[in-house]
Amino acid sequence: MTVRRTLPIRPGLDLELRDAGQGSPVLVLHGGPGPGSIAPLVDHLAPHHRVLVPTHPGWDGTVRPGDLDSVPALAAVYLDVLGRLGLEDVTVIGTSFGGWVAAQTVLDDREGRISRLVLMDAIGPVVPGQQVTVPAGPPVPEPAPPTGGPAPRGGPAQSMAALRAYTGPAMADAGLLPRFSTVTCPVLVIWGGNDTVVTPDFGRAYAAAFPDVRFALIPGAGHLPIREEPEAVFTVLDSFLARHPGARRM
Repeated sequence: MTVRRTLPIRPGLDLELRDAGQGSPVLVLHGGPGPGSIAPLVDHLAPHHRVLVPTHPGWDGTVRPGDLDSVPALAAVYLDVLGRLGLEDVTVIGTSFGGWVAAQTVLDDREGRISRLVLMDAIGPVVPGQQVTVPAGPPVPEPAPPTGGPAPRGGPAQSMAALRAYTGPAMADAGLLPRFSTVTCPVLVIWGGNDTVVTPDFGRAYAAAFPDVRFALIPGAGHLPIREEPEAVFTVLDSFLARHPGARRM
């Protein structure tokens, strides 16, 4: 059973959230393409977990307040959500930009609510000799506004503007990588073997910064292995979750 709910976080900020399944809680954070891009992952996890999938404010027509303008600010929203819902022993999974937010959320988790972290082709840190390469595909046109009406919200331009607002022009945080040495929970880093946005070498350096980590390369996958090679991703993910089942069930 899936419930779509709106959580009032504060005046001016309502968070759209998909809440599916039952069991140990999993917070799944999407990347630039939006929450639809992680649908296969949500469907796989929901039979055995309670899966929470927020829409980052600024995607899919949602409002991003002007002061919600950094990854730490967004991570604070998700920690607030975990607290409001009374969740503990949470697995956080993030893809691409969502991986950056997931890592920041773990770093800022003062209450110890998060017990496992999974990153998939995540951006965020500055890795010497590596950089994020944004695909240079053809521009996606925005839908035309109705005659005499306002421009529609929620298209690719709005999502990209939100992404830039959170990440800044560098799309990286130079101080992030050294902080990962303080993360005590087990971490799984999954990477597409053919990723050209952030290369496997970027992923290996990302993983090496964590004390307790497993790095898994997915052959034949690019930047979205959950859509390109889902069964290979599920095999690695399920093994990780079975090895680190957590201390309690919700």
